[in-house]
Amino acid sequence: MVVMTLEKVPDSLRGELSRWLIEVQTGVYVGTVSAVVRDLLWDKVVQHARSGRCTQLFRSNNEQGFVIRMHGEARRKLVDVEGYQLVAVKNACYEELLPKFVQEDEEEWETL
Repeated sequence: MVVMTLEKVPDSLRGELSRWLIEVQTGVYVGTVSAVVRDLLWDKVVQHARSGRCTQLFRSNNEQGFVIRMHGEARRKLVDVEGYQLVAVKNACYEELLPKFVQEDEEEWETL
C-alpha cells in the first residue's frame, strides 16, 4: 500500500496521480501499486512539485513496517535513529538534542 500527500502542487500533477491512486481527501492519495510504479510516481511528483511539498509512505520489511519519503518540506526533516525514521521539526531543537541522544545510546551499548 502507498500513501502520498501533496500540498501546493500544480493541478495537472494531482490529476496524473489520480490515474494510479485514489484521492481520499484533498491532496491525500492511497493505493496499491508495484514498487516500480511507486518509484516512478515519486520521481514524477518530485520533478513537477515546483515549490510544493509531497510525502510518500509505503510498506517495507523493516522494524517500523514502512518507509517515509519527503520532498519540499522546509520545517520538517527525516532523521534516521538506529534504523527508525523519525520526523524532526526544526523549531523543536532537534539539532541540540539529537547528538546528546546518539551519544547516550553509544555509551549504553559500550557498557553491555
